[in-house]
Amino acid sequence: MPSVEDEALKIIQSRPEGVLQSELWKLLDIDSRKCSRVVKKLFDAGLIDRIEFREEGIKTYQLKARQQAVDPALLMAGEELIPCIACELDCIVEQCPLLLDWMYELAINEVNE
Repeated sequence: MPSVEDEALKIIQSRPEGVLQSELWKLLDIDSRKCSRVVKKLFDAGLIDRIEFREEGIKTYQLKARQQAVDPALLMAGEELIPCIACELDCIVEQCPLLLDWMYELAINEVNE
């Protein structure tokens, strides 16, 4: 079962525009004090940003997920870099032969490991 912190982070990440802390505790069905502790843990871990926000004279925070660095290994299939990085083709991702070849290479490498 996911922790409250995991659930909170998932909600925050699902909203690129952010979510108000005053809404988050309602979405999580927890009290505002517990929500404050959850938000502090996520903020201290560097997973979210807190931006002061005033709504009808009441101070709250807008919470936004921080962009996490991508593990470069996730872009590799063996020695092959994912072709989409430098691709200038206007294609349909599901039908891209370059990407499909890369995915096959990735699958073969996983089987061989």
